[in-house]
Amino acid sequence: TAEENRGNKRGRTFRSSTVTGTLILSIVFLLGFPGNLFVIWSILARARKQSVTTLLILNLALADGSLMALTPFFIAYLAFMNWKMGTVMCKVLFYLCLANMYASIYLIMLMSIYRLVSIVWPQRISVITGKRTITRVLAVMWLFVMVASIPALIYRDARRNKENRTVCDSFHDKDPDYMLENVLGFLVPYGIILVSYICILRRIRQTKFGRRIRSEKLILAIVVTFCLFWLPYHIINMVQVRHVSSELEKIWKKFRAVTSTVAFISSCANPVLYFFAGKSYIRREGLAFMARLFEATGMDYTRKSRLNSQNSRDKDKDAEVVLQDKDRDSSTNSNSNIKLTTEK
Repeated sequence: TAEENRGNKRGRTFRSSTVTGTLILSIVFLLGFPGNLFVIWSILARARKQSVTTLLILNLALADGSLMALTPFFIAYLAFMNWKMGTVMCKVLFYLCLANMYASIYLIMLMSIYRLVSIVWPQRISVITGKRTITRVLAVMWLFVMVASIPALIYRDARRNKENRTVCDSFHDKDPDYMLENVLGFLVPYGIILVSYICILRRIRQTKFGRRIRSEKLILAIVVTFCLFWLPYHIINMVQVRHVSSELEKIWKKFRAVTSTVAFISSCANPVLYFFAGKSYIRREGLAFMARLFEATGMDYTRKSRLNSQNSRDKDKDAEVVLQDKDRDSSTNSNSNIKLTTEK
């Protein structure tokens, strides 16, 4: 019958979607897990000095590496199209996945804020570059993402669906859940990132230090890459929240597995970006090339902030000189006026 044909077609589309997702996740794991471990090893074992940027990249690699360590479980879930690991693992794995997703975007947001302060308000950079300050900020960030991910522990469950398959899903009204992910995981952090870069670009245009340095290219590449890979996932979430037509609902159900796995690519993309950004160091530094890249990136930030700070101080001095000249001129004019009146 026509209904059976439609059902078979939906089944084939769903299977092709899960096969594609399984293939993507397998490649992501093979690249991302060792890649992020190498980044962590480079910073902890080979970096001679750890700047603010290096600490942020280290935490980003820890978040991405943790997410990569979870991918074999999701590969098995997609391959068998059946959750076989029980309710506890369902809750814990999706909680850790959500927490590391939040951590990644908020660490990228912190990188953008640090760039904003170092370029727009360089005289205040010393306030936020202290080791104690950075440690506190990172601790608060990790605590925040762990609290924000608690809904996964509460609402995720392993149950049988209509097709008699066990699925690990949120069994409650999903709209608030997806809206929370959109707001906390995309709109808020990317809004801050966008505002930061608008202010940075305006500042660069106003100064003579507008040349593009290595750190600018690297951090901008991380931001753009994360946005590209996570945007489809959040679009699907927005479509679901808006209660669109049944046809669109069928489309997002078909592609949710693919968009979720594409989002994982961002966690394996960063080590690849670091490799291409630091390839000029490979011949000279060998396995320590990535550590030298991160050190150079931190030096670029320091140099840029110092130049901007010096530039702002020079402007202040110029303004003071102009004011002093005006004061002298006004004082001279007043003295000459006094002399003229006495002579009269």
